[in-house]
Amino acid sequence: MRKPMMAGNWKMNKTIDEASTLAQAIRDQVAGAETVDRVLCPPYVCLPAVSITVQGTSIAVGAQNMHWEESGAYTGEISAPMIVDLAQYVIIGHSERRQYFAETDETVNKKVHSALAHGLTPIVCVGESLEQNEAGETHAFVSGQVTAALSGLSADQVKSLIIAYEPIWAIGTGKAATSAQAQQICGETVRAAVAQLYGADVAEAVRVLYGGSTKPSNIAEIMQQPDIDGALIGGAALKAEDYNEMVRITAEVYAQ
Repeated sequence: MRKPMMAGNWKMNKTIDEASTLAQAIRDQVAGAETVDRVLCPPYVCLPAVSITVQGTSIAVGAQNMHWEESGAYTGEISAPMIVDLAQYVIIGHSERRQYFAETDETVNKKVHSALAHGLTPIVCVGESLEQNEAGETHAFVSGQVTAALSGLSADQVKSLIIAYEPIWAIGTGKAATSAQAQQICGETVRAAVAQLYGADVAEAVRVLYGGSTKPSNIAEIMQQPDIDGALIGGAALKAEDYNEMVRITAEVYAQ
C-alpha cells in the first residue's frame, strides 16, 4: 500500500517568525502521526527556520520551486544545491508558476531532472484550466503534462517522485472537484499515463496527490479513493488546526 501524504503549500505567506510558529504548532500535534507523510513547504526565506523547528521529527520540508541550473547568472533564482540541506522535497510546475512565471513543460522536465540528481524528491504538478475542462480536453492535456514532465527519467526515478493533480479551476476558489472526478483523473489519466510509459508496476508505485480546495470537511471522501494517495494543500495548510485535522482524518481512513 502506498503511504499517504499531506503536503502543505504555504505559497507566498508567513514571515519567518510566523512560519516558525505555524511549524511548531503542527510539530507539537502531528509529529507522532507516522502513518502519514507530512511535508511543509514554506517560502524560501522561511526554509531554515521551519527546518530547525521540525528537526528531530519525521515531518519533512519542501521548497516551492527551484531552478534547473546549479548556479549562475539567474538573479532571484534558487538552485537544488542551495535547497538540499534545508529540504527533502520540492514542488515543481505548480499551475501558478506556469500561469504567472512562464513555466513550460520543458522547464518542468529540466527541474525534475535536476531535483532528482541532487537527492530532492519532486512533487510534480499537473492540471487543466476551467476552459479545458469544459471543452473535454482534460485527459489529453493532463496526460501530455505527465508525459513531458517524466521525459528521460528511468523507471526507478519515476517510482520515487510524487505527482500532484491540481485542476486549476479548483485552486483557491473553494470549488473542489468531486471525489469521483478527482479519482477518475488521478487514476484513468495520471496513473494511466505513467503505466503507458513505464508499465503497471511503476504506475502502482507512484504516489498521486490531489490538490484544489482540500480541507477537513472533504478530505475523508477524497482519501477513500483508490488512486489518490494524499493532498497538496493550500489555504488549509496555513492553519495548524486544519492541517492537523486533515492528517488525523487521513490516518483514520488508512487504518480502516
